[in-house]
Amino acid sequence: MSIAVKHLSKYYGEQAAVDNISFEAKQGEILGFLGPNGAGKSTTMKVITTFIPPTEGIVEVAGLNISEHPLTIQQKIGYLPENNPLYLDMYVIEYLNFIGRIYKLKDLTSRIDDVIQMVGLEKEQHKQIGALSKGFRQRVGLAQAIIHDPEVLILDEPTSGLDPNQLEEIRDLIKEIGKEKTVMLSTHIMQEVEAICDRVIIIKNGKIVANERAADLQTQGDVQVIYVEFEGAVSHQALNDIKAVNKVKQVEKNAFLLETGTDIDARKVIAEYAQRTDLLILTLRKEEQRLETVFKTLTQ
Repeated sequence: MSIAVKHLSKYYGEQAAVDNISFEAKQGEILGFLGPNGAGKSTTMKVITTFIPPTEGIVEVAGLNISEHPLTIQQKIGYLPENNPLYLDMYVIEYLNFIGRIYKLKDLTSRIDDVIQMVGLEKEQHKQIGALSKGFRQRVGLAQAIIHDPEVLILDEPTSGLDPNQLEEIRDLIKEIGKEKTVMLSTHIMQEVEAICDRVIIIKNGKIVANERAADLQTQGDVQVIYVEFEGAVSHQALNDIKAVNKVKQVEKNAFLLETGTDIDARKVIAEYAQRTDLLILTLRKEEQRLETVFKTLTQ
């Protein structure tokens, strides 16, 4: 495993920022690390990247214990922290050259050119970082995180401050990187998680409350929603009277969202109702819950 966290705890005094959590992330996987503010996300990432030591537990990156091999692990990890600290008085290309020399990269000029193209900084490369917008500063932060071609990429709010076009470009870049490397990212944008993450961990009050494939997580809960569209008219009350249906919402002339329990597949009940009443069904499908809804359920 590229990342293995075993019974990790981090205390500040008597306050447990992270409380006995365990999880793994493998090569070629993009892991979404979610939670409300103060849940322990950034603390966990700082421990993995060796910025702060754990209080208890074991963390391994690329098979190496972070407590025993911190310098080697720092070479294997690319890290974009939430506050994205940059030297604002340096120029973009100057800053990336500085970072590349720290990693003692060979053929540095070529590597800087590649990274600048990857993150879309061609027009800004000769500008002073302090003169850039927040979105372009975020790109500079991402560029420094990947310049040494790390095995593991840790991204804390990587798309903060990006406009919709930039957002799509950086998402595509993260997905491309995630094909070969391990990517762990924290974000508050649920659509971003749905778009790029293979698996999702949700943390609350320092404890993991969910660790599932993104698609599986959206099927959890005690409510299912069925979309049904009929050829002809049907009354709102008639659908509400179906035994399995708890709530009805009309979304188009003859189309409805029906909220039901999860003890049975309500599509069969609805199809039987349509057959009894000579109604023709044009569309009948189970709707996935939005990840945002699942997140609220697990963290509130």
